[in-house]
Amino acid sequence: MTGIGSASLPAFDIGSLLDFYRNGGSVADIVERVFDRIAEVDDPGIFIHIADKQSVLAEAGKLGSFDPQKPLFGIPFAVKDNIDVAGMPTTAACPDYAYPATVDATVVRLLKRAGALVIGKTNLDQFATGLVGVRSPYPIPRNAIDPALVPGGSSSGSAIATAQGIVCFALGTDTAGSGRIPAGLNNIVGLKPSVGALSAAGVIPACRTLDCVSIFALTVEDAWAVFSVAARPDASDAYSKTVPAIGFGSAPATLTIGVPAKEDLKFFGDTAMEAAYAEALSTLTELGHRLVEISFSDFYKLADLLYEGAWVAERYAAVKEFFDVHEESFHPVTRKIYGAAKALSAADAFDGFYALQALKKKLEPVIDALDLFCVPTAPRHYTVAELEAEPIRENSRLGTYTNFVNLLDMCGIAVPTGTRKDGLPASVTLLAASGKDGLTATIARDLHVASGLPLGATGWAQPVPAIIEPENSADDMIDIVVVGAHLSGMQLNHQLIELGGEFSRVASTSSDYRLYALAGTVPPKPGMVRAKVGQGKEIDVEVWRLPPAAFGRFVAAIPAPLGIGTISLADGTSAKGFLCEQVAVESGAIDISHHGGWRAFCAVAAKAG
Repeated sequence: MTGIGSASLPAFDIGSLLDFYRNGGSVADIVERVFDRIAEVDDPGIFIHIADKQSVLAEAGKLGSFDPQKPLFGIPFAVKDNIDVAGMPTTAACPDYAYPATVDATVVRLLKRAGALVIGKTNLDQFATGLVGVRSPYPIPRNAIDPALVPGGSSSGSAIATAQGIVCFALGTDTAGSGRIPAGLNNIVGLKPSVGALSAAGVIPACRTLDCVSIFALTVEDAWAVFSVAARPDASDAYSKTVPAIGFGSAPATLTIGVPAKEDLKFFGDTAMEAAYAEALSTLTELGHRLVEISFSDFYKLADLLYEGAWVAERYAAVKEFFDVHEESFHPVTRKIYGAAKALSAADAFDGFYALQALKKKLEPVIDALDLFCVPTAPRHYTVAELEAEPIRENSRLGTYTNFVNLLDMCGIAVPTGTRKDGLPASVTLLAASGKDGLTATIARDLHVASGLPLGATGWAQPVPAIIEPENSADDMIDIVVVGAHLSGMQLNHQLIELGGEFSRVASTSSDYRLYALAGTVPPKPGMVRAKVGQGKEIDVEVWRLPPAAFGRFVAAIPAPLGIGTISLADGTSAKGFLCEQVAVESGAIDISHHGGWRAFCAVAAKAG
């Protein structure tokens, strides 16, 4: 670990750790190093709760030898303490609100299943309200680059844990910039997905309609690796949607990138940040992209809505029952913000919705005309002393380039671009319309590599960039999960073969499903449905591959009550596959989940005569 001892162990980027394990390295050694690093950094503000080391070592032992089917095998990570981790308390940085989590948040469950290890729960601006990282009753995390500066929030602990090389990555949340501002202030990557791409089930809401689970990482590749595992639709989250993890590494040679017109740029006197932003734009030009200045006045008007009317009321609504009884438990600044919502009416909320819709309509053609946007991540650095003097104003200014993003359902990624002349980190954020996560990550990767910066505050050099092949570059075949009569050797398997289908692999679903033998189907068919939490089983399936046109014809021919949905697999991946309408399993179907799959059930049925 260059710069912090333990030279025989790798840097904590995901690629280096996986190479270490692939070559026989021990997960236990990495766990020991994590806890050593916590002691070395000696910042009591980073974690609110740290896992027992022996428990983490036990989880490491369960992983066994390196498993390439687990894309995050042995990767240590941290979780913002408004996201549930089973067996740990969730506080949202409010001790009186704390409760013991009994079930993992969906995103945590997916990451664990992919082999990642939770190290602890991190500090935050209370109830994820703030961009500064100091609105907590716990010790304040120290900015990893300069302790005199604010760490950024609300995901302060997650950003610092990553920047200090304690963990490979950390989960945050982002409503107004909480997944981007701390990244920009600490020389790391902050990926804010399209709204709904990562499930928010098991996350204490701030603004439920806008909240995103975000990812802090040392490199763009690492952030994308985590996104690729965690971006799954979730029926238990009403705001979840399908955002495929595609497009990373694939971008046109020349993109049209929108930047704020010079008269609209705001740095609040920080000339070093202004110069660093200009240098980042020069890098984009050198990379072959075309910059277009656009008016940002309407983006700023839209951003102002976030701390008015509807969305302040939404924050209050999320914890109303607790706030009304325990108002004194809140941080003074947070209490002031939430308390103001009591005076708001439903009419105020609708006024906000109308204003938002009008501005969205006005900005839609601007967004559609550009490939993406490049803005400063934060307009300036603030010291803790400056914030103490102006806590509300400086927090608001930090959100200059972040507050409008989720209101417009855009994706974004904050990326380090250089070191300012005063030695502080510089960062920009790339933004695009929902679903363009891969495009923004691709250009962010180019900027980070061009910067040549060390990783976070660790002194580790950036890993040698991998050559990333665009997804489906060899072909455009689409995976499809089959569970019954289309399995190899079964009665309807010929339909896949006749359409040019290719067998890919045997697999099993995640333990979220139940399998039923349907009544009255010819030939006999099973129906698989997603089960309630804790009531499912892993089901044996096969993954086949079809050309796009054949996939469309195949899906169009599927008879009711069967259909196609997204199937979560035990290896942490997912693919389209057969699911069944709930009404069919309530009409004489037999639950055969205990057999583990259709083929096993048919074998038992055949023996029974």
